[in-house]
Amino acid sequence: MANLISSRLARRTRLALTAALVFAANAACYAQSCALCYTQAAGAGHRFIQGLRTGILVLIVPPMFMSVGITVLAYKKRNRTNEAKESDKSENDW
Repeated sequence: MANLISSRLARRTRLALTAALVFAANAACYAQSCALCYTQAAGAGHRFIQGLRTGILVLIVPPMFMSVGITVLAYKKRNRTNEAKESDKSENDW
């Protein structure tokens, strides 16, 4: 019974977080339409637009790889403290 309740709670929590993310992302998208940036990009030539695209990739890709790397390391090391076996005569028994 307790497992069923915790499962429902986890499902509702995920649903609430997903809904909050959708609403937050929507507000962030509207903030990206700066009039000055839009007019500069629209009136620019091909080389400026290509440079803008390259700059966006340079600013997005390295932090993405760093965050994926940190997540992978945290996942691999998650049980490190539980793997250490204590002897029967250990002073760390609480």
